[in-house]
Amino acid sequence: MTPNTDKKLFLLDAYALIFRAYYAFIKNPRYNSKGLNTSAVLGFTNTLEEVLKKETPTHIAVVFDLPEPTFRHKLDPNYKAQRPPTPEDLIKAVPYIKQIIKGFNIPIVSQPGYEADDVIGTLAKKAEKEGFTVYMMTPDKDYAQLVSENISMFKPKSRGGGHSIFGLKECLEKYQIQDPKQFIDILALWGDASDNRKGVPGIGEKTAIKLINKYKSITGIYKNIHELKGKQKENLENSIEILKLSKTLVTIPTDIETVEFNEKTFKLDPPNYEALKDVFAELEFNALAKRILPNAPPPEFEAGSLFGSPLANTSAGAEEKKISPFKTIETVEHNYVLVDTFEKRKKLAQKLEKCEQFCFDTKQQD
Repeated sequence: MTPNTDKKLFLLDAYALIFRAYYAFIKNPRYNSKGLNTSAVLGFTNTLEEVLKKETPTHIAVVFDLPEPTFRHKLDPNYKAQRPPTPEDLIKAVPYIKQIIKGFNIPIVSQPGYEADDVIGTLAKKAEKEGFTVYMMTPDKDYAQLVSENISMFKPKSRGGGHSIFGLKECLEKYQIQDPKQFIDILALWGDASDNRKGVPGIGEKTAIKLINKYKSITGIYKNIHELKGKQKENLENSIEILKLSKTLVTIPTDIETVEFNEKTFKLDPPNYEALKDVFAELEFNALAKRILPNAPPPEFEAGSLFGSPLANTSAGAEEKKISPFKTIETVEHNYVLVDTFEKRKKLAQKLEKCEQFCFDTKQQD
């Protein structure tokens, strides 16, 4: 079926993209003069702007997870329990990101009891029925179960910039299946340590793909369990209940009744430039403001994004990087003392012992 470019919906998995932006800058974070870490806000905003400019969606929404437990946590209290707390800098960044999304007049969607995956899955399938071509913007592999002739994953690449479209053809070829729904069984067998979701011991991605390719489903595996041997057969026989739970946890529902797709709600409208101007000023995103706001002089450079150019490129976001809350050799008065005798080194050591923290640089004498 030919994609319908007249009705093109982008659904952004907010936290997947926000975390990605934050950690892309982790070795070279951006700060404004107030000491706010703006890395995640900068990366997400540039990515959003690039999607709007290069992909020209007619409809769009950004979907957020809520902090409260979902139906998966009720089924398995250990679900995602091992994940570390969200970094404080990222928590502080999220309200600014939401302000910017609202400034672009893009709807923010979330649903109590469900994850962003579930909301996006439901919206994608409902939009498809109304003639939309849908792009789910996320690096999360679990979304592969949702792809169809009209629904694709829009995946930012992890290195080197750029993006890839992962659609029906790519899904069937990569996982050697006949229907994307079979990927649910692959995920259940495989498990996922990042979600603290158990699979079958000894079965990883490659083995799960081989088993589903041969037997078509988990049910098919158990109908032919006599064909398997050794530890693999034993592990499968001992994992029936684990697999039932794992399959339920990994399945993305596509029929949430309380999630409605309203074509008018998701239609892309012009931005609220005054709102964007205010938040850009607070964050000190001067170059971004020049590029996005009307009647502004052209930017001197392009900031990085999650695709198109490497997000963590040293030139990316150069202006936003200039101001830092930390003192540097350029901002602190200093003088140099040559420590070239035993007594001088001893005095230095005694002085450093009284400091809470210090750093130094050494150079080899010619």
